[in-house]
Amino acid sequence: MQEAGKKVNDNAKICTIVTSLLAAYTGLYSTYAGAKAPVEHFTRAASKEFGERGISVTAVAPGPMDTPFFYGQESADAVAYHKSASALGGLTNIQDIAPLVEFLVTDGWWITGQTIFANGGYTTR
Repeated sequence: MQEAGKKVNDNAKICTIVTSLLAAYTGLYSTYAGAKAPVEHFTRAASKEFGERGISVTAVAPGPMDTPFFYGQESADAVAYHKSASALGGLTNIQDIAPLVEFLVTDGWWITGQTIFANGGYTTR
């Protein structure tokens, strides 16, 4: 993010992808969520640092995603749990996230320093 802030023009947008596990109370994911946790903090800090240049900085936190990466890591029982844990049911799809990211880097520029939990109600914060 620091390097992006040096390279982008004024009034640009920076959007990162983190994980909804940042708000989950669960074991087994400490390394993954722990690696993403600094990005959430860096998002807030960067939004303050780059704000005077009109640069918005956001993070999007999808829930467990329906991707080959997810299935390669999980047992059948874990997959069933994650699918049932969302209030809207099922796993997050890329099609659920891409429009949100597009909005944040275009019309949603006024949203900055925030982590948006786009996960169908998998976690809340």
